[in-house]
Amino acid sequence: MADEVNKTAFLEIQGRMIELTGKLKQVQNQMRNKEGEKKRAFLTLEELGQLSDDTNTYKSIGRTFVLEPKSVLVNEQEQKMKDSESAIASLQTSKEYLEKQMAEVENNLTELLQQDPGLARQIMSMSV
Repeated sequence: MADEVNKTAFLEIQGRMIELTGKLKQVQNQMRNKEGEKKRAFLTLEELGQLSDDTNTYKSIGRTFVLEPKSVLVNEQEQKMKDSESAIASLQTSKEYLEKQMAEVENNLTELLQQDPGLARQIMSMSV
């Protein structure tokens, strides 16, 4: 009876670990994407800063380019940078939370395997 309870607990912990790993990878990918957006906005701002204020600047909308004042494009890029920074900060908080949960699940798994060495042997024999 206790063996079945431990197997069930192991499967629950395993499922939780798989779920957390997927979520953590997703958050890391989102952070990487936001870092790229932030860098593109920064580089665009640098290029716009080199232009004089009376230079014709164009904004890409799909396959069309629309004439926009330089100040509008600068404001848009600055806003993109701010949005990316806030998103990155939020994602960092999520990442830290998920890492704490992952550590907790790992501790639970370790505790379960130490509690029931027979279960640990069964798991090792299944993976070989």
